[in-house]
Amino acid sequence: MVLRAIEQKIESLFEGIFGRAFRTNVQPVELARKLAKEMDEHRTISVSRVYVPNEYTVYLSPDDREQFSGYEDNLKGELQDYLSEHLRRENYALLSPVSVLMETDEDLDVGEFGIATRMVQPNRRASAEGEPAGDVAPGATMIYKPKAQPPTQAVSAEELGVEAELVTLSFDGTRYEVKQRRVVIGRSRDCDIQLSDTNVSRRHAELRQEGASYWIVDLGSTNGLEVNGQRVKRAKLSDGDTITVGSTEVTFGRESG
Repeated sequence: MVLRAIEQKIESLFEGIFGRAFRTNVQPVELARKLAKEMDEHRTISVSRVYVPNEYTVYLSPDDREQFSGYEDNLKGELQDYLSEHLRRENYALLSPVSVLMETDEDLDVGEFGIATRMVQPNRRASAEGEPAGDVAPGATMIYKPKAQPPTQAVSAEELGVEAELVTLSFDGTRYEVKQRRVVIGRSRDCDIQLSDTNVSRRHAELRQEGASYWIVDLGSTNGLEVNGQRVKRAKLSDGDTITVGSTEVTFGRESG
């Protein structure tokens, strides 16, 4: 199988680097599999073809990124080959050849990584009939965390697991699952989260994902914004933080899915 052959090549390429304490670091073969998963989950069906994103940005912790020092270009090439073979098997279409980029995110811990996808139109040419629009803004970055593992010496990719992170906003007995990069909170029907609180402005605040972090931002509201009782214009959020908009308290949550 071609995909398995590429996986073995990825594993062997970095075997010497990751053979030690491999359980705690991001594994290249796991990156390949999760990139393919993101490709499958961001399909766009046109008149006669199924398009998938052609740009994939991988966010790594500083320590994990350092592990690839001197080998990053080779790894990106192997990951691109893996995605190219996956889309060939699934008969997906692209606007241009697949590209894998890597970025460092200080908010990620060792073993955690994020993936953002984007559909980029080459040279900004006009789309042919049936093609999706290019240069689409990236969706929310999917963050993967290592699953808890019992003490073991096992270091193979099959024995490691990752799970997607669940981000939520809870208020008045309702829990909203955050699946996009930006979530607007306010009284307007156009908001992603509509509150009936008269002390809330029409577009009061916005939850923004920036890399692996989430921020709450005041959109120029009349009554302002508080996080854990402190008045703010913009604040980085952690699991369990309380956001006050008008008279409504919204709890921010981050947990493993």
